[in-house]
Amino acid sequence: MTNRLADAMSPYLRSHAEQPVDWYPWGPEAFAEAARRDVPLLVSIGYSTCHWCHVMARESFSDERIAELLRRDFVAVKVDREEHPDVDASYLAAAGAFTRDLGWPLNVFVTPRGHVFHAGTYSPPVPLRGHPSFPQVLEAVRVAWTERREQVVASADGLARAIAETMSSTDDAPLPAPADLDAAIVAVEALEDQELGGFGTAPKFPMAPLFDFLLTPRDGETARRGVDLAQRTLRTMGASALRDPVEGGFFRYAVNRDWTEPHYERMLTDNALLLTAYTRAWAERPSSWAASVAAGIAEFLIGTLQQPSGGFGSAQDSESVVDGVRSEGGYYRRDADGRATLTPPAVDSKVLTGWNGLAIGALSEASTVFDRSEWLESARWAADAVLEDHLGSDGTLARASLEERRSGAAADLEDYGMLAEGLLRLGLATGEVRYAEVARDLVDRCLPDETATDASSATVAGFILPGGGDPVLSAQGMRIDGDPSEGAYPSGISSLGRASLLLYQLTGDGRFRDAAEGAVRFAAAAASSAPTAFGTTLGLAASLTGPASQLIVVGPDRADSGADEDVDRATADQAMRDAVRTRRDDVVAVVSERQATAWATSGFDVFAGRTSRDGRLTAYHCRDFVCRLPVTDVAQLDAR
Repeated sequence: MTNRLADAMSPYLRSHAEQPVDWYPWGPEAFAEAARRDVPLLVSIGYSTCHWCHVMARESFSDERIAELLRRDFVAVKVDREEHPDVDASYLAAAGAFTRDLGWPLNVFVTPRGHVFHAGTYSPPVPLRGHPSFPQVLEAVRVAWTERREQVVASADGLARAIAETMSSTDDAPLPAPADLDAAIVAVEALEDQELGGFGTAPKFPMAPLFDFLLTPRDGETARRGVDLAQRTLRTMGASALRDPVEGGFFRYAVNRDWTEPHYERMLTDNALLLTAYTRAWAERPSSWAASVAAGIAEFLIGTLQQPSGGFGSAQDSESVVDGVRSEGGYYRRDADGRATLTPPAVDSKVLTGWNGLAIGALSEASTVFDRSEWLESARWAADAVLEDHLGSDGTLARASLEERRSGAAADLEDYGMLAEGLLRLGLATGEVRYAEVARDLVDRCLPDETATDASSATVAGFILPGGGDPVLSAQGMRIDGDPSEGAYPSGISSLGRASLLLYQLTGDGRFRDAAEGAVRFAAAAASSAPTAFGTTLGLAASLTGPASQLIVVGPDRADSGADEDVDRATADQAMRDAVRTRRDDVVAVVSERQATAWATSGFDVFAGRTSRDGRLTAYHCRDFVCRLPVTDVAQLDAR
């Protein structure tokens, strides 16, 4: 038996390499082999820090008897959902026809043409409390394939057509009006657990994208209630068992309604988005609890997930060995002294382009708000690493890397959108226009070329995916163009919408605003019916309801003169910097005159003509590029 996973880039795939299952990685070879043998495929999807993936790996995929069933009757494919999010999204959509309990491991049975005819999640090795064993599932699938082939294939092909038609259709809905956004807040309020905080009953998830909506500055009493709701929820979560009080950072979710019994994996996505949420909550209402939680998250990102290369790993595992026994959460249930003698749970050191963009943007924004220069340096280090390792000479992105080895997986829309926004926020925090220039190029590559005629240039919500996405899914007709669902983090479409809106706010180029509006229109109907699942889309919609608010602060090109500097000037400049930290304008930047000129020369028009006055930090407050007279006295800055 050939070991095809030993050299995989994904740590998740390598963890299955020595099993007796004859695994194939995702790719055309597996489907060709299934067609040659005339057998179905098991496509088993998971990720490195998935607890039940570990359990099923130990119980079933390491069992020689079960492996023999798989070798005899199937071609088995192992997929890292983080490396191939498009594969995961496509098969999740299909799996919904067979089970409501979607999750991972996701075990999908497909025809050699790649069409799904059965799906499930974790299956025990023996029957358990009414659930069939995994061998029983395999036998039932084998019987269906051999004895009811025509029916199975027809059903699978029909499901593939239905999903393609549903997911590829665009919805040119109107932009949500302020009243629609108020209604969404009212709907979210109705879901609040008023006794224990958060939303719903159990399990309790952080719902990180939702805070982007609730904390978006907007006028009106209902909008203020949304801010109150966000503040209450964030404070409750920060004091709950969902947060690691020793090392900082949040766990994936809590099993119980009172936030206890966490599912202990710590994801880069959750923590990057929550760092942004706590940063904005503090900027809205400075408080010690928000600052403390934000600092803990930042230290977790930098101290635990940041890799020697500079990029951030995707997650830290929930399991480790404690007292000689493999334990889920045993490490995290100990205090600092108790952990000192233990080996921490493993980190999946795979660097994902889009997820790193979330962390880069979060640390950049937090560094400005909390005045933490070391956080900004970590964001810069990560950005430089990702651009070096993931950005091709042709301007296209790789999805992932491990120790500077690139994955062959195609980048997704989320990679372009999340990285672009992260680079824009890094550029604003550092004053370095080069990051914004790369971000603009990434978004430009996702905007349609009206002269293009090839199939890969088909637009969805106004965007295209450079390269056309995964070739295997495309060949099978299984590629989902424009999945708007946001789940635990923004979709590719909403991510590109956010980056596009920020580019508009910096350049005044109307095509970027059009792109942002297209992203909202595409998901508007779904967002209005399920607001907790579309927080990023609703936050983007909220930002579009008002004028762009831009605050550019420009200082002279001079070295710090230390003790010789005029005391009054230094005091005024520091007061201006302190005031800027709590501003909630769409664009906030403190730059030198030389940097302002570089931004303006590169086409970021909000910086055009911005100079300092009287050798002091000088603030330009603008609404849709129409600016008030420059001021050097912080008392003259008007509120947003």
